Amino acid sequence: MQKTVVAICYDFDKTLSTNDMQNFSFIPNLGLTPKEFWENVDKNTYSNKMDKTLSYLKYMIDSCAKKSIKLTREYLNGLGKNIELFKGVTSWFKRLNAYAAKLGIELEHYIISTGNKEILEGSIINKEFKEVFACEFLYDENNIAYWPKNVVNFTQKTQFLFRICKGTNDLTDQETVNERIEKKHVEFRNMIYLGDGITDIPCMTLIKEKGGTAISVYPPNKKDNTKKLIQDNRVNYACFADYSAGSSLDQLIKLILNSISLKEELLHKEYTTKNI
Repeated sequence: MQKTVVAICYDFDKTLSTNDMQNFSFIPNLGLTPKEFWENVDKNTYSNKMDKTLSYLKYMIDSCAKKSIKLTREYLNGLGKNIELFKGVTSWFKRLNAYAAKLGIELEHYIISTGNKEILEGSIINKEFKEVFACEFLYDENNIAYWPKNVVNFTQKTQFLFRICKGTNDLTDQETVNERIEKKHVEFRNMIYLGDGITDIPCMTLIKEKGGTAISVYPPNKKDNTKKLIQDNRVNYACFADYSAGSSLDQLIKLILNSISLKEELLHKEYTTKNI
């Protein structure tokens, strides 16, 4: 019997990391506080009536130019090492992979983030993901960022769920992701989405409607976003952002994996019986 593939898809900022990834090093290097940086982004967003993700990417380019900071891929990669992660994240993947393997499940991890892929590539957990879908820059002949190459935001995030489902992670492939495919790489019912806020709502809704599991995670004393997600029926579950062994989130994910394993076994036996 072929192994069941299960995909856990994560937002990053305030889901795996304790804050926005730019707040740890990128913004302090500009001589700004996170509050000042994001307020300037908001001003630019509203004055130009533009998408906020595009707005922050442009502000990154402009502010680095003003400070004579070379916004290279290497510079951004180097900032990733300073990202602060929630408790238990660094050991989470190895533990869950081992648990899933005992159930006969092939577990895959993906990031779908509005943050910077280049910063994420420098984080200590980057190696744990089969694919990272996030915003990226184009670089000129001097390797200086000058234009957004890929932008990920809100409903744009959902395309990556379809890519994961169909096993087409190449962003230049615009055909397969839109084709009807009978044999999926990962069925939506076997997807788990972890997120914390408004940019995750389209993914949470899609996953939930298609039989997968949407989970809201929240940091200490910050339940407002999660309460709204629960009230609006956007998620199946909500958990404190503690990824340690034995935590509520750890136990919940293992129960979900148990459930998927049993359901897939029953589904296989049902098909076998029908074919007799």
